[in-house]
Amino acid sequence: MRSLALYGNNPFDLIDQVFGDENFFDSQPRTPAVDVRDEADRYVVEAELPGLSEKDIRLELKNNVLSLSTLNGDEKEKKDDDGRWIRRERREFRFSRSFTLPEDTDAEKIEAKFRDGLLTIELPKRPESSPRIVPVKAA
Repeated sequence: MRSLALYGNNPFDLIDQVFGDENFFDSQPRTPAVDVRDEADRYVVEAELPGLSEKDIRLELKNNVLSLSTLNGDEKEKKDDDGRWIRRERREFRFSRSFTLPEDTDAEKIEAKFRDGLLTIELPKRPESSPRIVPVKAA
């Protein structure tokens, strides 16, 4: 029982100390889960982004690198005039992921769609990169 004395008479003081620390949750990096598929005519990238909207997502293509990032939190928190937080365990987050595109990607035709927390990015392949059957003629 001596260890309880460190936290006063209330054994829940330790819990409040841990969860009351504003930096406790910031140390937990949050990176979205991403799947990449290689299909016959395109590559498909799917990223799970629950709790975000399409306005929170930024896609940038530069030097054949596709960067997916977001900033969610600081601006929204400043606009929250409904009251003050007593406890806040669900933290907003920032992240950035970058993907080097395969050489056969047609960068001009990349499309992205967002629905129900899932971002789908379609990266079409250039037609000349697709295998082509060469007919053999009789000589």
